[in-house]
Amino acid sequence: MSRIRLNQEYRNKVAQRMRVHLEQEHTQEKEKFFQNREDFKAHQDKTWSLAQECVTRQYPKDDVQMAHYLQDKYPNVNTIAKDSCFHFGYMGKPEEKDEEDKYISKHFDFRLNGDYDGVDGQDDIDGYRPRSRDFGYAYFRDELNGKEGCNPDITIEMEGKDSNPHWTKYTDANDKYLGSSSGKNNLTSYSAQWDKQYELDLIGREYCRDRQIDVSRAEYKTFEDWQIKKGQLIMSHYKWIKSILAQMKEIKMGLKGYRYLDEAIELCTELGLSVNDAEIIRCNSGGLVIYNPKNLAERIKGMKNKDKSREEKIKERVLYEQNQQSLN
Repeated sequence: MSRIRLNQEYRNKVAQRMRVHLEQEHTQEKEKFFQNREDFKAHQDKTWSLAQECVTRQYPKDDVQMAHYLQDKYPNVNTIAKDSCFHFGYMGKPEEKDEEDKYISKHFDFRLNGDYDGVDGQDDIDGYRPRSRDFGYAYFRDELNGKEGCNPDITIEMEGKDSNPHWTKYTDANDKYLGSSSGKNNLTSYSAQWDKQYELDLIGREYCRDRQIDVSRAEYKTFEDWQIKKGQLIMSHYKWIKSILAQMKEIKMGLKGYRYLDEAIELCTELGLSVNDAEIIRCNSGGLVIYNPKNLAERIKGMKNKDKSREEKIKERVLYEQNQQSLN
């Protein structure tokens, strides 16, 4: 039986199957992301309880109720605003004797599309910066991934590239599905459900930067720890997908060098994906030595599970030193 030529259509189908397979694999990068995502909501809720305590301390409930009463009674009074982000701060001690005490403050945003770097983005359009999407894309990745036309990994895939229609198409679809595409005052779906959990009525103007709320140093540290957790979730999503993208780059280069479909099937088998030529055909050049299916599979396998424990690092160091001694 003659061998089936590997054309571009078949290469694309194999690559698509491999991308799905790599995402389903249990790797250290994936488990780290899943664990961070699973733990985050409880951490956010606990930190929000502290935020409520700090805000209520500065704006007592009786005062807020009185402000509500006056606002309801007089049409020209507008003093109550809902807020989910706050400028918390404390008076820090000088590091040097001749220095003056310094007030330390940062912006903490509990919204789905809130910042995670402590920078108040309200001067931007709708307080919405491109990187503020990253948390929602990571936390609701499964929901976005299951929705046709959405891609929760698009900002990672487009890293280093100029803005383009392909990128815009998916970010628009993602934002629409998450309910944030119409601005902060017209949230729907996941964005509305998330943000409504983290709202307080405050006395003052609309913008949180007009309300500086004093907290203790320990409380401030708790808010910073929560913000770090948010960044860690985003980064673990990034590292997992970057690992997959690196593997896919090698796979596509290998497929480009193969001439026959059975070579691609062999590569899939070596990487743990069971597929046959009939599936590839139905569902819709000799290369370098490195792209031999077995060699390429080993190279790709080495791109995952890069995180090493402290014990593994110590063991590697001991082996290295032993090898160095044997050479001397």
